[in-house]
Amino acid sequence: MSCAGPQSALSPAGRDAERIATLFFWMAGGAVVIWLGVMGSAIWTVVRPERAHSKRTADLFIVGGGVALPTVTLTVLVFYGLRMMPGLLHPGPDLEPRIAVSAEQFWWRVTYRVDGAEPVELANEIHVPIDRRTSFALTSPDVIHSFWVPSLAGKVDAIPGRETHLAFEPTRAGVFRGACAEYCGVSHAWMSFHVVVSSREDHEAWLRRQAEPAQPPEGPLETRGAELFQSSGCGACHTVRGTPADGVIGPDLTHVGSRQSLAAGALDNDVDGFERWLTATDDVKPGVHMPAYDALVADDAHALAAYLEGLQ
Repeated sequence: MSCAGPQSALSPAGRDAERIATLFFWMAGGAVVIWLGVMGSAIWTVVRPERAHSKRTADLFIVGGGVALPTVTLTVLVFYGLRMMPGLLHPGPDLEPRIAVSAEQFWWRVTYRVDGAEPVELANEIHVPIDRRTSFALTSPDVIHSFWVPSLAGKVDAIPGRETHLAFEPTRAGVFRGACAEYCGVSHAWMSFHVVVSSREDHEAWLRRQAEPAQPPEGPLETRGAELFQSSGCGACHTVRGTPADGVIGPDLTHVGSRQSLAAGALDNDVDGFERWLTATDDVKPGVHMPAYDALVADDAHALAAYLEGLQ
């Protein structure tokens, strides 16, 4: 991880990440103090005139440099960090989490709880408004995962059978990368997601669009792809609102073509990416539960990919 970029804890874009970055610099400063004390003592011992050390001098080195200095420094850092934790965990004005995240091998199911309307579900992408604290409820149906967006907040584990919570308040608009920070299986490295931070107006407009059903395919290629989607059994695992597809095992694909990436960051979200995902699933993400449709002829795979990319 570098010192800048969309996935750097040292380039904070949220109030929580700013506090964590400040804690890091204080801890680094404490480490430097202890290092200087140890190295200074070692150098002084080497360069001083060669003679027998008195017991009093040896005791001062051991108690002062080996016990007192690390204890005082680490105690100050512990209390500083503990005082910070209540603010990092506080959900803000929305005591009930607005967004539920289910971490699954190897993707993220994201559900928006909308007042007075049906929840909106998507995958591997989270949209939040700037300068507003948003709370999350995290869980997992399989193994322990860890939800982490370094530029916005700290990490919290998603644990099977439990619901954990996290909140963050972005201070800068943009697209930030999150990842699973707990080894969860063979494709753990391909389990990322994006957080899109925008103005409140843009966020509300985006949420309204996501709540709409999928638009009918426009061209003959996309229409052929829609027919293949139904006849190939894709709807048994995936939902496309506005069509007969209502599966709940895999990601909701209603607006999959509008997302930042495909397969939790493994591929670009374009026709070529969809084709590769459909026909070489295990090569892209070993251990993933989706079967590869490698029996599709090239023209059918291209038509199905064009239909999915068109679900904007």
